[in-house]
Amino acid sequence: MVLSRRILLADDDESVRFGIEELLLDLGLEVHTAETGPEALEVARSVRIHAAVLDVHMPGCTGLDCLPILLDQVVGLPCILYSGNLTRAIERTALSAGAFSVLAKPVQPELFRTEVLRALATWPES
Repeated sequence: MVLSRRILLADDDESVRFGIEELLLDLGLEVHTAETGPEALEVARSVRIHAAVLDVHMPGCTGLDCLPILLDQVVGLPCILYSGNLTRAIERTALSAGAFSVLAKPVQPELFRTEVLRALATWPES
């Protein structure tokens, strides 16, 4: 399957970022990576993205901090948050703030791919 979509991937852990990037590249996505929250926001300002995958815990500003800013910049942008320390409170906060979905790390590859494809299906083709 090849999709002509751009996705933002923000995670401060290089090995996790690399693994997630590989999963996204396997879907045919153009992946734009960031190591910190501020880098993620800069990418979103400079590149038209169709979805975002954000680590909850990052330096500079967290995925939870970035979420409302991204949604303000790109109304309706599907954002998937994920965390190695996922709690019900974090999940509720993210979903209340407008996250498309919230996943636990380490991500299950098939579940992750399914969630990314579901998120992209909500976004117009243009």
